Amino acid sequence: MEEPVSKDPRWMRGWPIVAALALVLALQLFGQVFSVTELPYSEFLQEVARHNVAEVVVSPDRIEGHLAQPPAGGHDRFVTYRVDAPLAQQLQAGDVHFTGAAQGGWLSALFSWVMPALVFVGVWLLVMRASGRKDGLGGFGGGLLSIGRSRAKVFGETDIKVNFDDVAGVDEAKAELQEVVDFLKAPQAHSRLGARMPKGILLVGPPGTGKTLLARAVAGQAGVPFFSINGSEFVEMFVGVGAARVRDLFEQARGHAPAIVFIDEIDALGRARGASALGGQDEKEQTLNQLLAEMDGFDSRLGVVVLAATNRPEILDAALLRAGRFDRQVVLDRPDRRGRVEILQVHLQRVHGSPQLDADAIAALTPGFTGADLANLVNEAALAATRRNADDVAMQDFTTSVERVVAGLEKRNRIMNAQERRAIAVHEMGHALVAMALPGTDKVHKVSIIPRGIGALGFTMQRPTEDRFLLTRSELEDRMAVLLGGRAAESILLAEVSTGAEDDLARATDLARAMVMRFGMDDKLGNVTYERAPSPLLPVSAELGVPQVRQYSDQTGRDIDIGIRRLADAAFQRASDILLGRKALLRQSSDLLLTRESLEGDELAAIARAACAPQPAATVAAEAAATLGR
Repeated sequence: MEEPVSKDPRWMRGWPIVAALALVLALQLFGQVFSVTELPYSEFLQEVARHNVAEVVVSPDRIEGHLAQPPAGGHDRFVTYRVDAPLAQQLQAGDVHFTGAAQGGWLSALFSWVMPALVFVGVWLLVMRASGRKDGLGGFGGGLLSIGRSRAKVFGETDIKVNFDDVAGVDEAKAELQEVVDFLKAPQAHSRLGARMPKGILLVGPPGTGKTLLARAVAGQAGVPFFSINGSEFVEMFVGVGAARVRDLFEQARGHAPAIVFIDEIDALGRARGASALGGQDEKEQTLNQLLAEMDGFDSRLGVVVLAATNRPEILDAALLRAGRFDRQVVLDRPDRRGRVEILQVHLQRVHGSPQLDADAIAALTPGFTGADLANLVNEAALAATRRNADDVAMQDFTTSVERVVAGLEKRNRIMNAQERRAIAVHEMGHALVAMALPGTDKVHKVSIIPRGIGALGFTMQRPTEDRFLLTRSELEDRMAVLLGGRAAESILLAEVSTGAEDDLARATDLARAMVMRFGMDDKLGNVTYERAPSPLLPVSAELGVPQVRQYSDQTGRDIDIGIRRLADAAFQRASDILLGRKALLRQSSDLLLTRESLEGDELAAIARAACAPQPAATVAAEAAATLGR
């Protein structure tokens, strides 16, 4: 539990020291004032004439000294203020009693002594306040002096409101972590046969799969304190600060055992040592070494379990992953269809949904979505229903939200001429017809020529009927044919191609390159891989900039280029053959799409039935001859 924190402002915590300094200065000043006699300058000259002055200290306007024989009841110390010598002689000749005036009184002396000290103390307090921690670790000077303290957020047993019921779609991960919950609730009973709990458990998965949520759920389920910190909070510009924070974090956790220490984004702290060619790694390596030492130094029977999360396990230091430290890894992958249904059911409880709302139908629309994506989808659907002033969230709101998330925001105000709109309609119907004609492709859900996002002038949305984890060569070739169906449709109906196929060509080329270089699907190159597979936990965009080491000859590189082009040309020819046999259908459906702007439901079902009907060979030959003769 967190220590109680004083609610007084930090600047008030140092008032005893300031008061003591002021008192000492005041006593010194007033002591000097009350132990010194101030003589008029005329009397000082008389005492000098009587040889009663023992010693003096002369300053430009002030004379201090001791009298040889002080008057009765007086002090031997005196002070007087000088008067110009010519004037003093004239006044003395006239038997005038005179004295000099001080430049300032005791109040000015007080300010001259105290004010600089007060200014210095005030500046020091402001620096301490500005550098102080937000969690109120206090006492006087709790800012810079507490730089080595851990910055972990501490949650008590009753502060975590999340448990396993709030985490769906990761049943295997919850089963793995249920052991940790049982151990934290009763450490002695769990170790009665000599078994020990793993010191560290690493949660691995793509972004948005619920790693942090699951760690909080473990603490909420077990009812123990939860120390949460990000890996980057250990690293500072001062060498040794991170190591001190690691030590402080584990000391606090041991003091509150049983407890959970959760380090999010541990790759910021645990990157492999020596992996960077740049200098300045001393601080990170010292912090990592301290973490390794702490995990070796504490006994798991005390009831302290370290959880960590990362989406880049491949860059972690090997010493961090060995047995005795993070010796168990729990993988959280993107949920399958059943998992998406469970996640949607959790989030749908928080919105006012229609009675006809089907979580399974929504899950079918969202292959590849993570838990965070689904939570965002539910929120977007609720916003869409609010915008149309509906009483509840309906299926059409989820369809709209999926389109918005996948393809981007509609831009109906974008003005395009008739020629561009027709080219887009032909292009999108080319994709749709090829997908409808091939039996192994995903079902076409919607076709639209309404611009979306930054560069999408139209889209063809396909909905898979089931989750797939393996794809055959023929299925990959079908996907390439669908991607190039838009370019093939343009060449058949418009007799020329446009720049609209840029993204299609890039995706088809990437697929062909993967088939040749990674999947060994080229007959000439054989069962050999020539390219490192990307990280399964990161999107492709995160892999950009990572240099690929070429480990093949120039001749093999030429064969790879030929193999990629051969696959792409074959896919384009296949799409062209499909569309040539359905040229009339392509023209009619393009005109319908141009009029309606979007096609879905019964209209697409009718087009799909016509596209799947057997085409006579004579019709295909006639359409091909007409196209080639133009």
